[in-house]
Amino acid sequence: MKQSKSTVSALSEPSIEMLQVNGLTMKVTSMGSGPLVVLCHGFPELAISWRSQIAALAGAGYRAVAPDMRGFGGTTAPSDVSDYTMLHLVGDMVELVGALGEKQAVIIGHDWGAPVAWNCALLRPDLFTAVVGMSVPFAPSGATDILSNLRLGGIENFYLQYFQTPGVAETELERDVAASIRQIHYSASGNGPDTTTFGMLQSGKGILDNTVEPETLPDWLSEQDIAEYAAEFCRTGFRGGLNWYRNITRSWELMKPWQGQVIHQPSLFIAGERDDVLKFPNVMASVDNFNATLPGIRGCHILPEAGHWIQRERATVVNTLLIEFLDSLQNEN
Repeated sequence: MKQSKSTVSALSEPSIEMLQVNGLTMKVTSMGSGPLVVLCHGFPELAISWRSQIAALAGAGYRAVAPDMRGFGGTTAPSDVSDYTMLHLVGDMVELVGALGEKQAVIIGHDWGAPVAWNCALLRPDLFTAVVGMSVPFAPSGATDILSNLRLGGIENFYLQYFQTPGVAETELERDVAASIRQIHYSASGNGPDTTTFGMLQSGKGILDNTVEPETLPDWLSEQDIAEYAAEFCRTGFRGGLNWYRNITRSWELMKPWQGQVIHQPSLFIAGERDDVLKFPNVMASVDNFNATLPGIRGCHILPEAGHWIQRERATVVNTLLIEFLDSLQNEN
């Protein structure tokens, strides 16, 4: 049963807990009661990227829970690079549901959180009864990993490749953390210039050379937001999040038993029309193939003029789409 909206309206602030999950101490932000909805953020973000969704979902009668993911913010960042595979990340979400005293959840992910959400649904359909991905579409694991495909295509300066060597991207991003956060978030948004932040890098240059400083901040990105992100990344550094990228090939190897498998649960995809990720090779082909790979899909929404940070850039529209999707699931029960 969902909690009534009138009851939830009395809640003003989400709660923050430190939970023991899968060998980690995990910082978890939550609000509301009712069916559990888990929200997985990406890079370089934190649970606060879901602030608008947490309030909206709680107000609609759901228990909205957003962790700082493995390696980010208030959650443990293991020192071993190999402790950031997709199986570790899925395992974190599986154990989080149990730590919350629940047996099932709908899982939602953005950016790197989207592959986590998709794979949670793929590997544990008994636990994750529906899934929403934002920015990164689902594509069944193929015969070759992404990094090998890039090399085979003669590509050597894609940002995924730049992130592989420990210490390189950290040095660049940590030189001025607030500026890094501000430039990446603005430049990859629908408000940014018509360039590709997450894509090919200039020879001998870093990812920030693909970004610009905004003259003014868009209304969805405040100085307070930047300060909150910067305070955490100044404290933790960027290595935990970058280690996700350093396990792309290892994760592909571990996921071989599920190559070609599809997701049957109800699903939803949301992205921005100007999202850099949609410009990657084969990404739109994956979107076009959803009827085969996501046979339970309930909607595919590409929002005009929006960029990569879709849940913040178009918070009101995204909240409406999520609540409609979640309510449709409840109406079937």
